[in-house]
Amino acid sequence: MLTKWLKETNIDEVNLVGGKNASLGEMIQHLSALGIKIPNGFVLTATAYDEYMKHNGCYEKINSIIQEIDIDNNEQLKVKGNQIRSYIQDGSLPDNMKHELLEKYKQLSEEYNDENVDVAVRSSGTAEDMPDASFAGQQDTYLNVRGEEELFQCVKLCFASLFNDRAISYRKLMKYDSHNVKLSICIQKMVRSDLSSAGVAFSLDVNSGCKDLIVINGAYGLGEMVVSGQIKPDEFLVFKPTLEQNYFSIIDKTLSPKTQKIVYSDDPKEKTKIVDVDKYNQNRFCLNDVKILQLSKWVMDIEKYYSQKYNKWCPMDIEWGIDGLTDELFILQARPETIHSRKTTTELVEYKMVQQQKKEIVVSGIAIGDAISTGKVHKMASIEDISNDFHEGDILVTEITDPDWEPIMKKASAIITNKGGRTCHAAIVARELGVTAIVGTVNGTELLEDGMELTVSCAEGDVGYVYKGLLEFKTMKTNIDDLPKIKTKLMMNVASPNEAFKFARIPNSGVGLAREEFIINNYIQAHPLALMNFHMIKDKSVQKKIKDLIYGYDTPIDYFVKKLSYGIARIAAAFYPNNVIVRFSDFKSNEYANLLGGRDFEPHEENPMIGWRGASRYYSESYKEAFGLECQAIKYVREVMGLKNIIVMIPFCRTVSECEKVLAVMKENGLERGINGLKVYLMCEIPSNVILAEQFCKLIDGYSIGSNDLTQLTLGLDRDSELVAGIYDERNEAVKSLLRQVIKVCHDNHTKIGICGQGPSDYPDFAEFLVREGIDTISLTPDSVIKNIKVIANIEKSLGAK
Repeated sequence: MLTKWLKETNIDEVNLVGGKNASLGEMIQHLSALGIKIPNGFVLTATAYDEYMKHNGCYEKINSIIQEIDIDNNEQLKVKGNQIRSYIQDGSLPDNMKHELLEKYKQLSEEYNDENVDVAVRSSGTAEDMPDASFAGQQDTYLNVRGEEELFQCVKLCFASLFNDRAISYRKLMKYDSHNVKLSICIQKMVRSDLSSAGVAFSLDVNSGCKDLIVINGAYGLGEMVVSGQIKPDEFLVFKPTLEQNYFSIIDKTLSPKTQKIVYSDDPKEKTKIVDVDKYNQNRFCLNDVKILQLSKWVMDIEKYYSQKYNKWCPMDIEWGIDGLTDELFILQARPETIHSRKTTTELVEYKMVQQQKKEIVVSGIAIGDAISTGKVHKMASIEDISNDFHEGDILVTEITDPDWEPIMKKASAIITNKGGRTCHAAIVARELGVTAIVGTVNGTELLEDGMELTVSCAEGDVGYVYKGLLEFKTMKTNIDDLPKIKTKLMMNVASPNEAFKFARIPNSGVGLAREEFIINNYIQAHPLALMNFHMIKDKSVQKKIKDLIYGYDTPIDYFVKKLSYGIARIAAAFYPNNVIVRFSDFKSNEYANLLGGRDFEPHEENPMIGWRGASRYYSESYKEAFGLECQAIKYVREVMGLKNIIVMIPFCRTVSECEKVLAVMKENGLERGINGLKVYLMCEIPSNVILAEQFCKLIDGYSIGSNDLTQLTLGLDRDSELVAGIYDERNEAVKSLLRQVIKVCHDNHTKIGICGQGPSDYPDFAEFLVREGIDTISLTPDSVIKNIKVIANIEKSLGAK
C-alpha cells in the first residue's frame, strides 16, 4: 500500500509513515475524544518513497556520492547535495502512485466540500522526530498546494529534501546511515491561519528545562514565520500545576512587534507571500486568553499521553494554528522534544562572569540556553555565503539562521541573529549542538563588524548580552547528588523573574526574599502614581514614554497590576510549591523619583534612607492608593493564578501601630492574614523590631531579618557612605546580641524567623553563628548556596558532635 489515511496509522508505524505522520495518526485515534482537533489528511508511505527511488534509479546514483562527502567541507557539501537533489527532483512518479494520490486527494476534497482542497504537503522522515534525536525541520513543507500537478511536483520536492545539506550533515554527525532513512509525506488539509495566527508550543521551558511550564510562541499568519525565526513572536508562559487545578494559569505574556505575516498568494508561482501587519494588530497579542488556556490544556493532554506511551516523561514540541474562517484551534504537528529530555538532572552547570571587569554591552537579544562563549565575529549575509573560511570558534553573525545553516553552526562558538524567537528551528538546533546563541537582536548585523572580539553571555536570564572584548568567566559543575544533606533550610534571594527558573535548579527550600522594587524598576519602569494620575505629569516626553510602555494593556492601572503580577508569578512558579516570600516595595523617595513620572509625585528628603519608605507609605493618604495596586497584584497571583505559595512581607515597619495600619489597608484591598491561607511576614531590620518583637509576633506569621539595615541602624551609620564603610559589619557584637534576642523571642512565640540579608552570603562564620542560634531559614544569593550547603553541613556536624 502506497497511501494511508492519517486515522489508519499510529506510532507503531514510524518506519512506514515517519515520526510526524505516525504521531498525527496516533493523536487522531486516541486524543480526538478529548476534543483535540487535527486537520484530516492522508500519507504517502516510505514504501512509496522506496518505489519512487528505485523507479528512477536514484539509489545507485546517490549512494557513492554520500560516502565521499566531507561534512566539514562546506563547499563540497553544497555541490554534492545539490547534485543528489537534482537526481531525485528530475524523476517521474510511477502511475500506480499517481492513481492512489489522486484518489485520496479527491476524497479529501469532497470531505471539505471543495473541488480542489488546499493542502499542506509535509515531509516526515522515518528517523525524524524520534525521542533520541532531533531531525525537526530538516525536510521541507509546501503550503497552499492545490490540484494534481502542484501535488505531484511538491511530492518530488519533498522526496529530494531528505538530502538537504543540513540533513546530510546532521545524519553523518549523529551517525545515522542515510541508506536506512526513508521519507513519508503527509497531504493534510490547510488550516487558514493566514487569516488568524499560528505558532509553536513546548510542554517545558526550552531554556531551563523546567517541566512545569508550557511555552507558547505565536504570530499572525501561517506559522512558518515563527518556526523559521523570521519574526520575533509573542510569548506566553502557562504553569501546569495550577492549570491542572483549573486556575487562570497564564503567568507571563510578552508582546512583540509582529510587523509581517505569511498569507496565501494569488500568484500560482508563489503559493504564499509576506505582507505587512497593520499597526493596530502589531500591538495586540495574537492569541486571546481563552485560546491560550485551551491550547495549554491540549499540550498537557498530548504530553501526558505520550509519556504514558513511552513509559517515561516525554516533553512535546507542537505546532498549532487557528483557522480564521471558523476561529477553531488545530494541532498541526506534535513531536517529542529531544534536548532537555535527554539531559541528566543531577549535574548543575553554572556560568558566571568574573566580577570587577569592565563590561561594555554592544547588543542584546533573547538568550538561548545559559552558557557564555567568546570569539571573533564572522558575518554572513545568507546561506550562499557559507564557505570554508569560517573557522572553528568563530562567532556567526547573520540576519537569521535556519536548519540549513547547521553545517556551519556546529563550528561556531556562538551565534547572533537579528531575527528569531526562543522556539524557532535555529534556537532548537543551537541548543542541541550546545552552541551559545542570542537571537532577535534586531540590529546585531549593523553593530557588529568582522573580526571584533566579543563575549556572548546567556548566563544572565532571558536576555542575552554581547560584550565588547574577551572577558573572563567561570564554569562551575556540581553533582547535586554529592552535596551533603543539611537540616537548616536554605532559601534564595531572587531579584530577577527572568532568572528564576534557572536558579530553581539549585537545591533550595524556596525564596526568602523577592523584591518588588526590582520588578517595578526593570519591568514596569513607571511610578504607580504617575500611571494613576497620567494627566498630572508635567513633562510631555515622559507622557509619551509611558504611553509607549502601556500599549497593549487596557488601562495604565491594568498595566501596573499585570506586569507586577507576571514578575511575581514567574518567581512563585519557578519555586512552587516551596514558599516564596514577596516583599512589598521598599523604594526610598529618591529611588521612586527616578521612575518615569516619579518626580511629579515624590518629596525631596535630606536622608531618604530613614525617611518615607516601607510601611509608612502604605497607610499614608499620599500613597495608600498606589499600595493598593501592589495588593491587587498579589491577590491576582494567589487567587486567580493559584500560586498560593506566596507569603507577603512588610518592610521597614517602625512601630506596632504601623503594622496594624498596614494590615488594615491590606484587608481593604482583599488581602487578609489567614484568609485563603495568606501568611504575613515582617522585615526585622530596625532595633524596635527586636525590642518589641513579642508584640509584633502577635500580628504576623514570621520574621525575616534584614541584616543590612539592622546593622546600619544599630551602629548608627550610613551603609552607603564610604567614609564609615570600615565600621559596617553584620558580625559586630551589638548586632549579634540583637539577633540572639529576636531569634529566642520568635521561638518562644512559635513564630518563624529567617534571615535574608547579605551577611550569610558573604561571611561563612556569620552563617555559622546563625545556625548555632537556631535560625529557621537562611536566604542566600543564588551564587553562594552551593558553598554554604557545605559550610553548614560541617557546622551541623560539629554541633551534633557536641
